[in-house]
Amino acid sequence: MKGSFFQDKVAIITGASSGIGRDTALALARQGAFVALAARRGAALLEIAEEIKRQGRNAIVMPTDVTQREQVEHMVQAVLTQWGRVDI
Repeated sequence: MKGSFFQDKVAIITGASSGIGRDTALALARQGAFVALAARRGAALLEIAEEIKRQGRNAIVMPTDVTQREQVEHMVQAVLTQWGRVDI
C-alpha cells in the first residue's frame, strides 16, 4: 500500500478483539500500518494477529484491561520497545 497515509505508522488499537476495534486494526494493517492489538481477550487477539500477518504486515498482541493503569503503561512501553514510537 505505498502512498497510503497509514503506511509504516504505528497504531495501538484498543478493543481490537471484536467489532469496530477488530475492523479498524485490519483496515489499518491493510493500509500498511504496524498494529498493536489490545483487549482483554488474548485468544481473539491472536487470531486477528495471524490474519494481519497473512497480509504481510506486523502486529503484536497485548492482552490489556484499559481500566488498569499498570497494564496500559506496560502496553505502551512494549509498543515503544517494538517500534520506537506511537503514531495512532
